[in-house]
Amino acid sequence: MSAREAIENLIFTYAAHVDAGNFAAVGELFAHGTFAGGDPATGREAVERYFHDTLVLYPDGTPRTRHLTTNVRVHVDEAAGTATAHSYWTALQAAPGLPLQPIASGHYDDRFERSHGAWRFVERRPHVALAGDLSHHLKAA
Repeated sequence: MSAREAIENLIFTYAAHVDAGNFAAVGELFAHGTFAGGDPATGREAVERYFHDTLVLYPDGTPRTRHLTTNVRVHVDEAAGTATAHSYWTALQAAPGLPLQPIASGHYDDRFERSHGAWRFVERRPHVALAGDLSHHLKAA
């Protein structure tokens, strides 16, 4: 797998874990990194706690979302073992009693490093550009 493919896989795996409500797996993606949404959370446990404290989970154990990640641009410095990525995201949600709807859209600025031959997140900075009704998604909304 090329560096670009490995990094894209990390980007898409993050979305799948969030949508599945598997915050332990999200935390594992940041075992050596920081999720900088709001107050930055660094490391496995802090990132897992951030998602549990922030997102509403429904009886099926998920936030009832689908994150669509597009326009992925990856820049790899093979010699340094580092990479950056910029991608767009749109979150759709089908909360009970509501139709499927887009609730937010924005972009991610990511940094990665290669360690022992594998790529991993160093930092993810989500930016919200457009927001709809987040009251069924965020605990504080």
